[in-house]
Amino acid sequence: MRIIVYGVGAIGGVVGAALARAGQDVLGIARGAQLQAIRDKGLRLRTPDVDEVVQMPCVAHPSEIDFRPDDAILLCMKTQHTVAALADLRDAGVTDQPIFCFQNGVENERLALRVFPNVHAVTVMLPGTYLEPGKVVSYGTPRFGILDIGRYPSGVDAADEALAAVLDASGFAAYARADVMRAKYGKLLVNLMNILQAAVGRDPALAQMTQPLQAEAEAVYTAAGIAWEPNSTDPRRAEFMQVKDVPGESRQGGSTAQSLLRDTGSVETDYMNGEISLLGRLHGVPTPLNDAMVRLGQRLAAKGAKPGDMTLADIQAELDQHR
Repeated sequence: MRIIVYGVGAIGGVVGAALARAGQDVLGIARGAQLQAIRDKGLRLRTPDVDEVVQMPCVAHPSEIDFRPDDAILLCMKTQHTVAALADLRDAGVTDQPIFCFQNGVENERLALRVFPNVHAVTVMLPGTYLEPGKVVSYGTPRFGILDIGRYPSGVDAADEALAAVLDASGFAAYARADVMRAKYGKLLVNLMNILQAAVGRDPALAQMTQPLQAEAEAVYTAAGIAWEPNSTDPRRAEFMQVKDVPGESRQGGSTAQSLLRDTGSVETDYMNGEISLLGRLHGVPTPLNDAMVRLGQRLAAKGAKPGDMTLADIQAELDQHR
């Protein structure tokens, strides 16, 4: 199995570096400063237990790859970039190789299934950071993260089992499971906080502020007949993924906050809080709080805001206005 990591950011970077470090056959697709840094110096992986530079071959575009039948393709970009990535893969000759969605939210799998027949969902629990070209950080220990892998919309096949085994041998706690979307919908509830963290920075008070957003989401799930399981209370975290400091590194927040810090010009809020808005409209459940967070995400990205530009009081006022 050759593993193609498409998008070498916080998730793809940690996964790719861990695979390369373990001697797996891995090839990255990266861009810009990250691509140049990896080509020039390698990719530095930092965790509470590891500080190592690994050499991982990378290309700038799928068209540079001679795709093989034994390739497993990991999508690790933000959802707003998935459609273009899928088109590039198809144009490059990908047909029925397994596509694994290592992404937040639950929309990527549907997008991929429109184009390719062999799609797999992955629930990613990995406290990763990418803020500096050539370096990725995972704050998880003793494993880099926890990964649940299964076919979309359900089931497990040999590709899931094989990838889980490779990832487990590379430092992750990886599991093949037939009901992986239950876990992904549970993870989405946690990700509803991302936009709040992007606005004010990391603050313990945000957990309480997220509860009304999650209550809306759970009402929508119930109306839509969607099964989910709690993610934040997963008992495997205590055994496999304790979050600890990495000397010299400062945790800046989740994926949305990192997008603002890197001034990418877009955030994935449309596919997290916006997923709740979509489901609410489809099933007749009002979602005013998540609707407001979608609009907030657009405003922050459009004006190039940074975490901390808003206060807790600002966020509380925003939520109160839409209750």
